[in-house]
Amino acid sequence: MSGAATRLAGVADPSTYRPAPGTIPEAPGVYRFRDGTGRVIYVGKAKNLRSRLNSYFADLWGLHQRTQQMVTTAEAVDWVTVGTEVEALQLEYTWIKQYDPRFNVRYRDDKSYPYLAVTLDEEFPRLQVMRGAKRKGVRYFGPYSHAWAIRETLDLLLRVFPARTCSAGVFKRAGQVGRPCLLGYIGKCSAPCVGSVTAQQHREIVDDFCDFMAGRTDSMVRKLEREMAEASAELEFERAARLRDDVAALRRAMEKQTVVLGDGTDADVVAFADDPLEAAVQVFHVRGGRVRGQRGWVVEKTEDLTMGDLVHHFCTQVYGGEQGEADVPRELLVPELPADADALADWLSAHRGARATLRVPQRGDKRALLETVERNAKDALARHKLKRAGDLTTRGKALDEITEALGLRTAPLRIECFDISQIQGTDVVASMVVFEDGLPRKSEYRRFIIRGATDDLSAMSEVLRRRFARYLDARAETGEVGVESAAEEPEVGVLVDPTTGRPRRFAYPPQLVVVDGGAPQVAAAAQALAELGIDDVALCGLAKRLEEVWLPDDDFPAILPRTSEGLYLLQRVRDEAHRFAITFHRQRRSKRMTTSALDSVPGLGEIRRKALLRHFGSLKRLSAATVEEITEVPGVGRRTAEAILAALDGDDKQPSVD
Repeated sequence: MSGAATRLAGVADPSTYRPAPGTIPEAPGVYRFRDGTGRVIYVGKAKNLRSRLNSYFADLWGLHQRTQQMVTTAEAVDWVTVGTEVEALQLEYTWIKQYDPRFNVRYRDDKSYPYLAVTLDEEFPRLQVMRGAKRKGVRYFGPYSHAWAIRETLDLLLRVFPARTCSAGVFKRAGQVGRPCLLGYIGKCSAPCVGSVTAQQHREIVDDFCDFMAGRTDSMVRKLEREMAEASAELEFERAARLRDDVAALRRAMEKQTVVLGDGTDADVVAFADDPLEAAVQVFHVRGGRVRGQRGWVVEKTEDLTMGDLVHHFCTQVYGGEQGEADVPRELLVPELPADADALADWLSAHRGARATLRVPQRGDKRALLETVERNAKDALARHKLKRAGDLTTRGKALDEITEALGLRTAPLRIECFDISQIQGTDVVASMVVFEDGLPRKSEYRRFIIRGATDDLSAMSEVLRRRFARYLDARAETGEVGVESAAEEPEVGVLVDPTTGRPRRFAYPPQLVVVDGGAPQVAAAAQALAELGIDDVALCGLAKRLEEVWLPDDDFPAILPRTSEGLYLLQRVRDEAHRFAITFHRQRRSKRMTTSALDSVPGLGEIRRKALLRHFGSLKRLSAATVEEITEVPGVGRRTAEAILAALDGDDKQPSVD
C-alpha cells in the first residue's frame, strides 16, 4: 500500500456516506458532519445546500488540509433547510454553541480578559472586576487588557459615584455590626450596608456610574459643574470644593480613555492578519468615541478562508449570546464584507434590539483606526510565530517530525529554501534562505538574478545549478578533503578561504532543500540536482494552497498533521524565502522604473542621474521643477535640463524660457 491509500488508511472513505445524487435540496440551510460515534464535528451554513455539500465530495485532494481531515474523519452528514439566510445564521450559531464542533474555527481568548461588572440584579448593585462567562442581570464594561486598569479607573470614580464594591459576606457583616468598612469612612462608598442611603438612592448612584461608563461623560461633567456653581452661589463652599474635586476626578478618568472618533461613535473595529494555517484577530471596542477595551485571539484556520469568511465566523461566534446589553455594537468596522453581509447585519440587529451595521471604512478617522487595529493584528501574529520559533524544545520536535515525514537518516540541521519572483518574465530573481537548527541564518541568505529563464521551472533549475555548481567548485578547489558526501559535515579546510580567512560562499552543503511549489517545481529541482550528480541531498516542495509536502517521484503529497511543528517550520522557511525574493524583485523593478525615463536623455550618465534623484528625491518632484532649479545640480547644464523635462513630460510641459 502506498501513496494516498497509505495516508488514508484507518479513516473513513467520504464516498461511503455521500448523499445520493438529487437528494440534497437546493435551498438555504445548515448542515452537520458527524463522526462514527455520532458526535457533531463540523457545522456550516449555505445559501445552496446541494452546491455546498457536493464541494466536499468532488475532489478530496483539492480541499484545504484541515477540511480534508474533517471529511475523512466524518462518517455521516445531515442538514436542515430554513426559509432565509438570517434563519440559517441563527441555527448555525445555536448548533455551534450546542455541539462545540472541533473542526469549526474557534475564537477563544488567549487569556481571560477582565471586565468591569455592575450587578444590577441585586438590591444593592455592586461594582467589581469579573472574568469568565457573562451572566444575565449584570452589565459589563470593557474588556480591559489588565485588571489593574479597571481598579485604577474605579478608584478615581468612587469618590464621584460612591457605590458598593464589597462582597456579600463583607456587606452582611457590616450591617450586623452597624459599622461600615474603611471606604464608607473615607467617602468612597455611600454605605448602604448601614442604611446611610436607601436602596433607591444607591441605585441612582449606580445608574449615574453606568451612564458615565457608557459614554455620557460630558453631560455628567456639566451637571457637576452646574451644581458646583449653585453651591458657590449659595455660599456652600465646602460642598462646592467637594464638587470641584469630583469634576477633577472625572476629567482624570476621561483622560485615560483617549478620543479616537470625534463623532461619538459606538463601534467595534475588527481587523485580521492571517497565513495559510492561522489567523490573528484584534478588536478595539469604541464607545462614545473612546477606546474602552481591546481583545485579541490567534485561531487555527480550518478551511481556505477569505477575509470575508473570517469576518463572518467572528461575528457569529463573538456576538449574539447572553453576553450583556453592550455586547453587540451599533456599528462594526471591518476590513472586508462577507458574502452574507445583509443577513448578518439583520441577525446582529435582532440580538442588539436596534439597528446594527457592518461597513468597510474608506477614509478619515475610522479608516485610520482600522489600520491601527490591523497593525496590532499583524504584530500579534508575528509574536505568536516568534514565540513558537524561539522555543528550543519546539524546534527540536519540528526537526524530528520533518526527519520522520521525509524518511531522512538524520535531522536536517541546515535547510535551504529557494523561491522565484517575477512578473510575466520580467526582472526574474530568485532567493535562497538558510535555516540552521530551526533558526534563520541571515548572513547565509543569497539573491540571484535570473537571465534567459522562460518560466518558474526553468528559473528554479538555473538557480539550483548555480548554487550547487559553486558548492562543487569549492570542493574541487580543496581536493574534496574530508568530504565524502554532501550530507556529511565538511572539514574546516573546505569551508574557509585560505586567502581571506573568511567562510567560502556556498561551501556549506544543506541536508534538505525546500522549493516553493508542488510536484512540477520538485521535479525540475530533482532533475537539476541529478544533472550535477548531487544525489545525497534531501529535496521536498511545499505547495502554498494546501500546505502539501511533495517529494520527488511521489504521485501523492505527504500530509503532515495540522498541528505539526514540522509543518510550521517548513511553512516559516518557505514564507521567509518568498519574502526575501519578492523584496529583491521590487527593488530591481523600482530601480528600473525610476531610471528608465532618464535613460533616453543624451549626455546624462548614471552619476548625474543619481545626483538628480538625490537632489529632488523623486521623479515626480524632478518633473515639477523648472529648468533653473535643475541646473542647480552640479554637472547639469541648461540644454540637458530642457531635455530632462522633455523626456519626463513629453509635450505636456514646455521648457521654461527667459
